[in-house]
Amino acid sequence: MLDLRSFTLAQFAELCSRLDWEPYRAKQVYSWLWQKGATDMDAMTNLSKEKRNQLKQEFTIAELKTEKTARDKDGTVKFTWRLSDGEIVESVFIPESDRRTVCVSTQVGCSLGCEFCYTGRMGFRRNLAWHEIAGQVLEVRKRIQGIEESRNQEAVGSELDPLTTGPLDPSPLVSNVVFMGMGEPFLNYDATIEAVTQLNSDLGLNIGARKITVSTAGIPDAIRKYARFPLQSRLAVSLNASDNETRDQLMPINQRHPLEELIPAVREFTKLKGKRVTFEYVLIDGVNNRKQDVAQLSRLLEGIPCKLNLIPFNPFPDSDLKPPPPQEVERFKLALFPLLPAVTVRRSRGTNILAACGQLAGPMSESRNCP
Repeated sequence: MLDLRSFTLAQFAELCSRLDWEPYRAKQVYSWLWQKGATDMDAMTNLSKEKRNQLKQEFTIAELKTEKTARDKDGTVKFTWRLSDGEIVESVFIPESDRRTVCVSTQVGCSLGCEFCYTGRMGFRRNLAWHEIAGQVLEVRKRIQGIEESRNQEAVGSELDPLTTGPLDPSPLVSNVVFMGMGEPFLNYDATIEAVTQLNSDLGLNIGARKITVSTAGIPDAIRKYARFPLQSRLAVSLNASDNETRDQLMPINQRHPLEELIPAVREFTKLKGKRVTFEYVLIDGVNNRKQDVAQLSRLLEGIPCKLNLIPFNPFPDSDLKPPPPQEVERFKLALFPLLPAVTVRRSRGTNILAACGQLAGPMSESRNCP
């Protein structure tokens, strides 16, 4: 049976026409699935029993099944999901004082094999469908809501749950979504774009387009295509090196799409969108934090409206790479700061549960600790 949650709003409209239903029923069903998170046709109480039975005859409503949940002491939560075919993916909930972010996966595994990323050790298994991508946000929201409701029932003055950084407030359960989990989003372009579109729908999760960021290792044609996508969702580019030789070693994709192809595509994106891009730069001691990288980065990114996000390498099992000492991270940042519009250091969250940037690897991470 087909999964009802796999239908877009436009497809629901076609379904209603086929079933000889009133057109407005499409929005009703879609809202039940994505706004209210219904998992049972009988919950759709503004549909007649006859209509609900029609849906039951043809469709099911699949859920991502929670395989494992791990919570770090900093409040980060990693969800390991089992898909309907038995494959495993992971997503991460990151609570902060001003936002609540869900990091989603777009593929089971990844084919790119970046040296600093644990996911690459899995290899590529398959692409996720759009509703499997967006469904991660829906399921995280439902589980966080359950925790919040439990906290509301606690006695006044009891210890706060580490999922929040302060007292309960009316902020949304999920405010931001980043496509930075397992997989390369632009090698699953159509599903990624459909997930962004549906996440933004006011009949569903209603995440603001500017609160959604897609991160890529650098697929120039897809970046140019994304520049013409009408929603104002954001772009992050995993750069990680200031020259092709170093980037070839860290990111094999650079051998197919070197910096001479990638950077012009990014410039085109910023010109067409009229907004800055974020460059992510995983700092690896002795590899890409050299004095020469400061000058090369400033030349490479000159004139691009951007922010450079420095991310000290997050260790994972069987990797010989190491992050620079904190004082070296600060030195590198200060050396770059006068040369680029904005330079920040991302303090990794969830490192103790293999939930930080580059650490997601599904079943490979079970019962394994960081070095």
